[in-house]
Amino acid sequence: MLPLTPEEHPIAVVGLALGMSRLFEPLTLRGATAKNRLWVSPMCQYSSTDGMPDDWHLVHLGARAVGGAGLVLTEAAAVSPEGRITPQDAGIWNDAQAAAWARIVTFVRAQGALAGVQLAHAGRKASAKRPWEGRGFTAPGAGGWEPVGPTGDAFPSLAPPSELDDAGIAKVRADFVTATGRALTAGFDVVEVHAAHGYLLHSFLSPLTNTRTDGYGGDLAGRMRLVLEVVEDVRAAWPDDRPLLLRISASDWAEGGWTPEDSVALAKEAAALGVDLVDCSSGGNVLTDIPVSPGYQVPFASQVRSEAGVPTGAVGLITEPAQAERVLTDGHADVVLLARELLRDPHFPLRAATELGADVAWPDQYARARP
Repeated sequence: MLPLTPEEHPIAVVGLALGMSRLFEPLTLRGATAKNRLWVSPMCQYSSTDGMPDDWHLVHLGARAVGGAGLVLTEAAAVSPEGRITPQDAGIWNDAQAAAWARIVTFVRAQGALAGVQLAHAGRKASAKRPWEGRGFTAPGAGGWEPVGPTGDAFPSLAPPSELDDAGIAKVRADFVTATGRALTAGFDVVEVHAAHGYLLHSFLSPLTNTRTDGYGGDLAGRMRLVLEVVEDVRAAWPDDRPLLLRISASDWAEGGWTPEDSVALAKEAAALGVDLVDCSSGGNVLTDIPVSPGYQVPFASQVRSEAGVPTGAVGLITEPAQAERVLTDGHADVVLLARELLRDPHFPLRAATELGADVAWPDQYARARP
């Protein structure tokens, strides 16, 4: 598969040097330039009180910026209290949270990385326990709340949600807009709308979880409606010179569910509304067996990139520099986002640069360790 040319999608390559690793080519989306194409994927830490990011988040995200990532995305930042996955999730629904994020943004950007925030609503998967506390929901008396969703059907082991009516949907849209404004106040360079992993927006997309018969259900257009409205709302509230990303689950991995072909259709519509890159993950909407293997989700990014003609990000068990490099040189995606590998090795980008022969700057404080 041949890479798309700059004329075929709104992405620019700057500073290209002969023989330079593709992973370490800078990348410009709108008015923001990432110094490389190794980005930090959102990783929930379940370590906040009242939605406030704190020293843990500063060190967690700051370490990945020091380690050389081009873009550091926060964990899912809830746009409302009821939009948290767990009571310990970080949020961006009030000014105090925005101010706390600003401190982290300042540090991340000082390391030469772009800072991005993922705006999220957990939907029917809200009010859950933290993963290390076991499966199940957090009861209202223990700090939990009633979740919301496209219908009243519960995610296994979690509490039944309240079906969103028109007023509830309007509130969700307004919450995303307000959160976008706070992201701007905090100084973020990039916003990502979270429409993956079975959370609210994904659950509206999939026919397995959206059986509504009103204008937000039914056919593909109806099921895509809320996601596209949120994208349009966020794009209108976000400066024209700052990129907007969309994270999707490109497949439910289940018969009768959301498909890669649906993802192509969504990506085309989202790009027309101002999405600059589609971050392609998968699964999370229903319990199902997923054939996990190294790079198992890369074909989704490749298909969306090729058939929708939009820039994409690839994720999923990408653990070695040469493997990540091939994702780009083979034309499957425009960036690689890492999660668990960056938990194991926060300095993966610096190590990758050494292994791939790319000449990148190290922090002065760490220069004595440079090979």
